[in-house]
This record gives sequence, structure tokens and C-alpha cells, in this order.
Amino acid sequence: MFIEVFNIILDSAQGAFIEVGVFVGAVLLLFGYINFLQAGAFVERIEKSKKWQPVIGAFLGLTPGCGGAIFVMPLFFKGSVTFGTVVATLIATMGDSAFVIIAAHPLQYLMVSAMSLIVGVLTGYAVDRTELGPRLLANFRARQESKSLSKAEHMAREHDPSEHMENYHHIGHEEGDAIDLALHHKAAGHLPEECLPCKITHGGFWVLWVFIAVGLVLGIMDIMQIDINALVIPNLGMIVGVGGTTLAIVFMALAHKFLASDTHEETEHKMMSLKETFIHNAQETAFVIVWVFVGFLVYEFLVLALGRGDYAAGELLIESVLMSVGLASVFIGALVGMIPGCGPQILFVALYGRGLVPFAALFANAISQDGDALFPLLALDRRSALWATVITTVPGLLFGLLIYWAEINTVLGKVFNF
Repeated sequence: MFIEVFNIILDSAQGAFIEVGVFVGAVLLLFGYINFLQAGAFVERIEKSKKWQPVIGAFLGLTPGCGGAIFVMPLFFKGSVTFGTVVATLIATMGDSAFVIIAAHPLQYLMVSAMSLIVGVLTGYAVDRTELGPRLLANFRARQESKSLSKAEHMAREHDPSEHMENYHHIGHEEGDAIDLALHHKAAGHLPEECLPCKITHGGFWVLWVFIAVGLVLGIMDIMQIDINALVIPNLGMIVGVGGTTLAIVFMALAHKFLASDTHEETEHKMMSLKETFIHNAQETAFVIVWVFVGFLVYEFLVLALGRGDYAAGELLIESVLMSVGLASVFIGALVGMIPGCGPQILFVALYGRGLVPFAALFANAISQDGDALFPLLALDRRSALWATVITTVPGLLFGLLIYWAEINTVLGKVFNF
């Protein structure tokens, strides 16, 4: 039994890195470089386009990762965008779980993205027809007036380590305002540069990228049905996969990130420095790899436990359970989406990849989840965050149930292999 459990851990580590992680790293770096080149251009555009803000916000949310959505959140409290824009952005975003879907299920990613965009835009404009946004903004500003700080008090507080960057500037807010105090002073996930974990991750990020580069070649070979463990170097796939996943666990632990992979401050840093893009994208890739690894382990151990040591019997039992609780999985997907951060969402997508949840549940989760973008909203105004969470969950659940009904009543599922 011990040998079987040990082999499951090794196989899951290899799968998480070779089958998913290396492709996530490649895509994340590509979009990270594009974001670096843009350097806030989208943010400036959305501030100037009042009429089309929910549309632009939804497109920003569709950007894989949380960077685009994170930048939109503070703009509401500046009065630059509407609350409907915030909602549209959060509905469209899939956070870091988007990278997992792109790597393993590109067709499903395109379908979810298209539907999320439509749902996000419609819901955003609907919210803007109410007085909810203006009321939330007025209450926020009233509370901030009683918390105003002098310039001296502001400078006395711990500040972000961005001063070493040339031409650094805030995106979407100003130095010393309420947003700066909430998101750049003792923000969650913020580590001072002089600390040992930060020195290790900032000095050794290239090691993970070397593993990812080698793993990407092996991953492509694996897709081509080449046995990567029977090459000139025996068990090369296992060595690189387990080594890469182990390195990812170390990076994730050193960065002190377990639910969220990105912060507003780090997103700004990536926009200002190409080196910071490589560093923080390495940490973000490590975060995704670890959660995919956890998802694979959960599935494998669940199968083994249900089959009482018989893997085949466990798979048969899971199939029968899914047939009876399929509808409940849609509710579970929407509820998991309410959890802030990307970790639980990546786990949910990984379980979808293993066939444990239907497409309808995946879509409900994709609409409901807000990724890391909810954290700056929570830091600035919990009431707004609560309203945003509730509003994004409703269409997630509604459309998830509609898709589930379509899956079991039409040939849609068979055509697209859901």
C-alpha cells in the first residue's frame, strides 16, 4: 500500500508539472510580457471611455491571470469607473485557473471566455442602472474622511520596496491616497526585500524557469505520445516533473502565498520592470503548479479510498456518484467560486480535468470566482466586496444550471466532449 501511495505522489507531481505547469508558465510569461509592454495603457483607456467601461472591464477580466482585474478594482474608489464595471470585470475573470484550462482544455477555455464576456457585460450594465454603485462610493468616501492621514503620518508607515525601480509610478491611484494606504502598506502577501525568503526567490527564480523550459520540451513530446521516461536518460520525465513540482512547493512556501498568487503591488512591479515580470511570474507559476498537484492528489487518493485500494473499482464508483450528484456540483462550483483567491479555483479546475465535475459546474465556478482581484476590493471596502461576490455568484449559478439542463437534454455534451 505504501508503494502504491508513493507512486501516486510521484505520478501526480510529474503530471502537475509536465502536463500542466510548464504550459502554464509559458502562457503566463507571454501574457506577462504583453502586460509589461502595455504598462497601464488599458487602465488609462478604461478611465476615458465612460460609455464602454463594462465592456472594456470584461475584456480586462478575460486576460489570463488576475493582473487586468486587479487594476480595475481601485478605479471604482477613485470614481473613475462604475461599480457595474467592477462586476463585469470580476465575472469575466478566471484568475490563474484560466492558465490551467488553456493548457489542458483550450476549446472549453474559448467557450467559457466567450460566454463569460457576454454575461459580464450584460450584468455590468444592469448593475449600473441601479443606485448601488453611487451609494457604495458615497459611503466609502464618508468613512475615508474620518481616517485621513497627514503627509508625515503617511511617510511613517511601512512603504513598498518599489523605490529601487526606475520610473516607478502607481497605476490607477496616487501616492498617499486611501488606495495607496490600503494596498501598498503592510498589504497581504507583501514581503520586505531584505528578508531571506525574498532574497532566495528573487535570486533563484531563473532555476524554476530552467526547469520549465526543459519540462516544456518534454511536455510537447508527451502530447506527441512519446514516452518521456524511456529516452536516453531513463525516467527523465519523472526526474524533471518531480523536481519542478518540488521547486514550485519551495517557491510557494517562501513567498507565503497559499490562496492568492498576486497582489496589486506586485502587479504594478511587473508592469514597470521586465525582471520583476520574470520573478513574480515564476512565483505565480509555482503557485499554479502546487494547486494542480494538490488537485491531482485529491482525485487519485479519492479514487483509491472509494475503491478500498482497488483503483478500477474506485473509478467505477466515482462515475456512478457523478451521475447522481451532477446537479449539486453546479451549486458546489458556484460556492467554491465565492472563496477569495485563485487556489481553490485551480483545484476545482484540476478536478474538472480529471472528469470529476461536469462542464456546467466549471462554468458556474468561472463566473462566480473573482480570483485575487477580490483581495484589493476587500482591503478597500468590505461592503463593496460582499456585494460584488453576491452579484457575481447569482449569474454563475443561474447560467450553470441552464448549461447543466442543456447538457442532459441535448447532444451538446457529446458534440464538445463535455
